[in-house]
Amino acid sequence: MTDMSLPQSDDRRARRNVMVLVAAQAIMGSQMPMIFIVGGLAGQMLATNPCWATLPISMIVLGSMLSANPLSALMAHYGRAAGFVAGALFGALGAGVAAFALIKGSFPLFLAGSLLTGTYMSAQGFYRFAAADTASPEFRPKAISYVMAGGLASALVGPELAKHTNDALAVTFLGTYLAVVALNLLGSLLFLGLDIPRPARSAEGASPGRTRRELLRDPTIVVAMICAMVAYALMNLVMTSTPLAVVGCGYSTGNAADIVRAHVLAMFAPAFFTGHLIARFGAPVIIGTGLAILAGAGAVALTGVQIEQFYLALILLGLGWNFGFIGATTLLSSAHRPEEKGRIQGINDFVVFGGVTAASLSSGVLMNCSGTNVVAGWNAVNIAMLPFLVLAGASLIWLLLRPAAR
Repeated sequence: MTDMSLPQSDDRRARRNVMVLVAAQAIMGSQMPMIFIVGGLAGQMLATNPCWATLPISMIVLGSMLSANPLSALMAHYGRAAGFVAGALFGALGAGVAAFALIKGSFPLFLAGSLLTGTYMSAQGFYRFAAADTASPEFRPKAISYVMAGGLASALVGPELAKHTNDALAVTFLGTYLAVVALNLLGSLLFLGLDIPRPARSAEGASPGRTRRELLRDPTIVVAMICAMVAYALMNLVMTSTPLAVVGCGYSTGNAADIVRAHVLAMFAPAFFTGHLIARFGAPVIIGTGLAILAGAGAVALTGVQIEQFYLALILLGLGWNFGFIGATTLLSSAHRPEEKGRIQGINDFVVFGGVTAASLSSGVLMNCSGTNVVAGWNAVNIAMLPFLVLAGASLIWLLLRPAAR
């Protein structure tokens, strides 16, 4: 059980756990850029209607949303490692089903595999919370940030694996999904080194903390959830359509992989210093900066479809996600007590991935079915960011202007 008053010396255990989680993020996290690069293209290959090309990505996010609360409950009873291993095994199973679907040419079966893969994505989302479990308040934002920075290696490895495996076997993309199976099975062994105690049972008569309804009345929690959802959903909205837009504009799958690599690098590289920025300026300032950068990404994307514009828009998209999402995660972690984390973290990820599911579903429709050509579809995707940025920005300003926040 996390102790909000842990002394600085106890961060030795936290630093060890961060190392394990960074390795997991780097190795197992490589599968996410791989799947995001090929998932929409595979869906386009298997689906009879191009509007449903990104539905496999949507099913992954839906699976993540549906598994968030069960995984949170599993970890609350049996510890973080149990939840992370379960996520890895479901990731391997989902990729195996997707590989079989590619052999059979079955779009419904491919969607089923994608849904199972979502459990891994959900488990990966809890790495950032696990980083905070044994950390002192001073080290907590840095621990979260370092674990997110583990994605830097996945940004290098994942797209490169996708480039070398998508045509490695007779069935297009089959090699990529088999590589994902291997990553999950081997990566699950990392959690043997995790040293996070199982949550202690509450003593008889001890306060169980606030109920879910009471937690959702806390303005800080609500705003943190809104900002996390918007940052993640808009990143997913644009990134899901990027391979379709890049290939549709006449560039190669390799170009799409390189652009996604630059995007994922921008998502995770700043995490080495995001925690320090949060500690210095506060989470709300960093969240607001992230939202402004996301708006800049959309503005750049609307200026044209040259390869340089794709690169710059996706780099800004990754940087905006980093500031917005890590800032919102830190804000949420500061707003609940240790005995409440099992409740609120599951609710948070359910809400976040619910928004991401809607975004990924919308992405394919906007990209392929909202205009007469690829450029019109790409523009529609980026214009769709605006109302959600306004929602998150307004909620953040409201929180800062509340009398209690002064």
